[in-house]
Amino acid sequence: MPQMSPMNWLFLMVLFTLLLIMTISLIYFNYMPPTKKNLKKIINSPYYSWKW
Repeated sequence: MPQMSPMNWLFLMVLFTLLLIMTISLIYFNYMPPTKKNLKKIINSPYYSWKW
């Protein structure tokens, strides 16, 4: 098996992380749609804090 370069590993990790984040947010919004009542909860949650 050929050895992978660090750049390839980095690319795969970033791709995997993005996929994971997208999946989590899809599931999250399916179970808890962003309404006015829980919009503050979403914004204040640690998971979404990096976006604001």
